[in-house]
Amino acid sequence: MGASVCDGGVNFAVFTQHGHRVELCLFDERGEREVQRLPLPERSGDVWHGLLPAAGAGLVYGFRVHGPWRPDRGHRFNPAKLLLDPWARDIVGPTGGFHWGDPHYAADVEHPQHPNGRDNSRFAFKAKVVADAPVAAFSHPRRPLAQSVLYELHVRGFTQSLPGVPEALRGSYAGLGHPATIAYLQRLGVTALSLLPVHMSLSESHLVRRGLVNHWGYNTLGFFVPEPRYAATGDPRAEFRSMVRSLHEAGIEVLLDVVFNHSCEGDERGPSISWRGFDNAAWYRLDEHRRSVNWAGTGNTLDLRHPRVLQMVLDSLRHWIVEFGVDGYRFDLAPVLGRGDHGFERDGAFFKAVMQDPVLQRAKLVAEPWDIGPGGYQLGPFPAGWLEWNDKFRDATRAFWLGGDSTRGEFALRLAGSSDLYQPRRRSPLESVNYVVSHDGFTLHDLVSYDMRHNEANGEANADGHGHNLSWNCGWEGPTSDPAVLERRRRLKRAMLASVLLAQGTPMLCAGDELGRTQQGNNNAYCQDNAISWLDWGAADESLIDFTAHLIALRRRLLPMGSQWYSGLPDAQGRIDLAWTRRTGDPINADEWNNRRSRILGAFIAAPGMGDEPLALLVNGRDMDVEFKLPSGQWVCELDTASPDGRNPWTRDNADLAYPLRSRSLVLLRLVRPSRQA
Repeated sequence: MGASVCDGGVNFAVFTQHGHRVELCLFDERGEREVQRLPLPERSGDVWHGLLPAAGAGLVYGFRVHGPWRPDRGHRFNPAKLLLDPWARDIVGPTGGFHWGDPHYAADVEHPQHPNGRDNSRFAFKAKVVADAPVAAFSHPRRPLAQSVLYELHVRGFTQSLPGVPEALRGSYAGLGHPATIAYLQRLGVTALSLLPVHMSLSESHLVRRGLVNHWGYNTLGFFVPEPRYAATGDPRAEFRSMVRSLHEAGIEVLLDVVFNHSCEGDERGPSISWRGFDNAAWYRLDEHRRSVNWAGTGNTLDLRHPRVLQMVLDSLRHWIVEFGVDGYRFDLAPVLGRGDHGFERDGAFFKAVMQDPVLQRAKLVAEPWDIGPGGYQLGPFPAGWLEWNDKFRDATRAFWLGGDSTRGEFALRLAGSSDLYQPRRRSPLESVNYVVSHDGFTLHDLVSYDMRHNEANGEANADGHGHNLSWNCGWEGPTSDPAVLERRRRLKRAMLASVLLAQGTPMLCAGDELGRTQQGNNNAYCQDNAISWLDWGAADESLIDFTAHLIALRRRLLPMGSQWYSGLPDAQGRIDLAWTRRTGDPINADEWNNRRSRILGAFIAAPGMGDEPLALLVNGRDMDVEFKLPSGQWVCELDTASPDGRNPWTRDNADLAYPLRSRSLVLLRLVRPSRQA
């Protein structure tokens, strides 16, 4: 599909099921003047195609599609609108940039039941033919999940002020692949970058009117094209490949956040940039009134029930692995991918297609398991092998540490892999992506610094963004010099980082949380391509970075909660693989699990993921210090989050042993086997 350079010219192939005629429009190299218009001569089913002799790479083109104008039936064909190839691998923007306006809308603005006859070709996006150049195979790190630590970041925002990265490369793919960036990532110890969208995107008209941009990029224009804004050179494709190779050489995987739930065209009142003009009723889900279904919250929803829509998604996924070397994907609003005629289908066509695909079946696949459609919350039911963002872990961890409505039973359940969600479906505990903070919401620093969101800079009267944050300002809203408040905030940040990195599952950090990054209370900075979103490396908390690196190294060395499900039952020697106790050392009974006032518990792990020495995880979410009784033996402290660096030289060996567990802290202890004692 799309444009393919072959012997004798370029073959063009596009899809329209209800269109009557497709015209190929050729332009000068700047895309400003249409120089020729040719009908695609062949039709094979719903694919229209033709060979253009003697043509080659660099040719600029678009399409016009003729068909019925019947909005009552979902058909919005208008040959006055030049259309971008949905399979475009390079895109030429209009001179002076894209301007939202009447020429791009298929319907007449004042009389929407009638077509708009204005030709928009001068101002439209066009595709450019790309030759299939030989690309050397990529050497994928292929990190096992048990060794994986995901790190979510924005290509542009991460390196805008990173020391060591040349100014000309900051905010770019080249900057992310620079040795100074890689040195920091290796210092931290993360194993995989989860990049916010890098598909070429388009800022919505309401943002443009306010002088803002869609900084996060969840509004795709080109599913096969690297976002050119993030390129320091004139060749985004080559620059992206080079970045991936550099990260791979450092043992770091690259996952892309991809948005196949909607396009940038909005609802039926939106522009005809590409898909709508090719076949609105085939590309998009429509309701009984033939209006756009809005399960993504952006105006439209792509319809993966249609084979050609599914084909485009799969083609794009393979393209980024084969051509650019990426290692996996995080799917935005992923239930859309599995929506059939009657709701979410765990064995739907998309999941089956991925499972049998020789390229895709080895990729890491991560779902954001909710959309805003009916039955849209699907945490748990995705197919085995898929990872899922676990918001129940996020909310339970926030509530436990920050004084929300919580029980230690809920917190323990999330620490131990969320067995209620995954074990009955025979899924691995590693398929739970454990996180407390993502790009969407407060940063970790702001989570303990603000009770309320402060999104005034977004220009929406502070009405946008989440209202349910489970945050706590620790006694003062925003910046303060109060030493007690600052110490409380620091201790809570360390405790939540430890909860994420030591829990059973696959941990994910949001870039900058280990720096103490703030967005000044903005919990929806999607439109802030400025200092609000960019990482401020000049204000980095070096002690918190070292603490986080220590945590990741601990996880790699000990993997406290392991990668297999625990039974809680004794083995042949009478050892219980995972036992939970109160601070007295007694088991926690049913009533005590559900006590909403208690925030103290311990996990004794006889079978950790790495090594053969038992571990103890002690948790104190209260505001007072306590003594926690331990089984007899020689215990060594591996982590104490009450200490700024996470280290505590404490070690004891006697029968009546208690650990001084400080307030709002998490401790990891290791029991030294007798044969290993000095």
